Amino acid sequence: MSQEKKGWTYGMLTQEDWWAVWIGGFFMILGLLSVWGIDLVGWITYPKIWVFKMPEGAIPKKIVPWYQAFYPLGAKYSLTAKEFWKSIGPIGGILITYVAFTIPLCIGAYFMRWNVRQFFLGWTVIFFLTYLCWFIGHHAFFAATTVHLKKSHFPDMFTLSLGGGASFILALIVGLIIGNFFKPLARFLSEAAKPEWYIKTAIVFLGVKVGYLPIKMATFSQKLGHKVAGLTFELFLAGAVATFVAYLIFWPGIYTISRRLFKLPRKTAAVLGSGISICGVSAAVATGGAVRAKPVVSIMVSALVVVYAVIELIVLPWFFTYVWPGPEGALIAGPAMGLSVKTDGADAAAGELLDELLRAKIAKDTNGAVQWPEGIITVSAVVTKLWIDMFIGLWAFILALLWCYVVEKRPGEKVPAIEVWHRFPKFVIGYFAAWIIYLTIFFGPGHAGAPEGMAILKAAKAGAVPVEKGMRKLFFMLTFLSLGIITDFKKLKEAQFGKMVWVYLIGLFFFIIPVACLISWLFHQGMELPNIAGMGIE
Repeated sequence: MSQEKKGWTYGMLTQEDWWAVWIGGFFMILGLLSVWGIDLVGWITYPKIWVFKMPEGAIPKKIVPWYQAFYPLGAKYSLTAKEFWKSIGPIGGILITYVAFTIPLCIGAYFMRWNVRQFFLGWTVIFFLTYLCWFIGHHAFFAATTVHLKKSHFPDMFTLSLGGGASFILALIVGLIIGNFFKPLARFLSEAAKPEWYIKTAIVFLGVKVGYLPIKMATFSQKLGHKVAGLTFELFLAGAVATFVAYLIFWPGIYTISRRLFKLPRKTAAVLGSGISICGVSAAVATGGAVRAKPVVSIMVSALVVVYAVIELIVLPWFFTYVWPGPEGALIAGPAMGLSVKTDGADAAAGELLDELLRAKIAKDTNGAVQWPEGIITVSAVVTKLWIDMFIGLWAFILALLWCYVVEKRPGEKVPAIEVWHRFPKFVIGYFAAWIIYLTIFFGPGHAGAPEGMAILKAAKAGAVPVEKGMRKLFFMLTFLSLGIITDFKKLKEAQFGKMVWVYLIGLFFFIIPVACLISWLFHQGMELPNIAGMGIE
């Protein structure tokens, strides 16, 4: 086979997968320097929900005036340079963010033998257009939920309650408009419109998020005491088992629906199976690389993931509060949400809204005799989702083996081990490395969250948040804008997009969500939230 002539180091300087590892790893290392008191990542500039004019009596907490819509994350999270990052302001932060990413991305473009000049020009337009979409998408009308309105003392007002998902949808729409109605501009931007490169880099940053979870949980548990610490640990273990069981049911089910009911090709069915049942965009891209699916398949599944995640964000919190399981099964509803919603942002936003709705309903139903601490229901949703994220790399490896040794193997053909290596999506290495490094910090110098390790964990957090929150979401935004730019409506029929829409609809609402509810009930029934009524705890 031709792959046998390629060594183990093949493509390390010429392939997108490897450049996702190098760039993601570089910024992860910069973030790790916070452990030694050096903050080199606080410049990444992040949006807040905003309005043009604050209502009388409102406070700028979750919703701010338009001129405060962006802020360098270091201004909030840095332990050593907070005042400096505050001083650069949002404009300075965006400009530093632009320069900080332009240099390594252009170096990567050079080694991958792209047109560097054209990439630089296209990247510049795409970067600033991404920030414009991020800004508009965080207007309160699009993004604010009842939680945001309440915490900022806003009057009741109609909003779409889309959270951060509004920005992703807007970026995708803007990209589609450019790609289909302004084709000369789309051609100009095409050298820098690289959704697969951006999403692969975002997945490396996702590894930081997964590895950082125990650090976040340690802080959370300290705030709420040992009782809640025990509960969150139970949720952590139950979420792991529930996720494993769900995997064994979800993926084969969606794959079968795709193949038997809709007659889709094996590779397309595999990508859909991972996108719908595992971790949305990240899993779809990783699976596409493992089975060598056409790039357009992963791109289309990614678009569907975002659209359906927004629908779930709107529908599921209300369903779980007022239809089933209600306050009686609060810690069943949260994990069911985590198993159902396929993007981290939408899951967190839906979990936060569910937390608010269920706490308000139990307080109202009991006339205040029962009150629950804020955040635990949200954590139950997020923990389950993060367990799902952890399996992305493992599943990509399993599928690479399956496609090499079973699906595409010809009779009598010997498949060398190096073929699996070449097929394996390399950016997953960066994902695993980031995850393991932060877990090592937690269990090593962090003493697994014990008081003597909290100083190290807080320092690690200061560098992790800008990477896992700011950089990861920026690269997701870049992904969806670029995805739209390169998508031609005329080619959707060729990719059997219509069938994919129906597979996702049927698979999600008639298979994934019902099974998620059942599994969550099996593994979380009997868990109860502590009653804090009269304790003076919010």
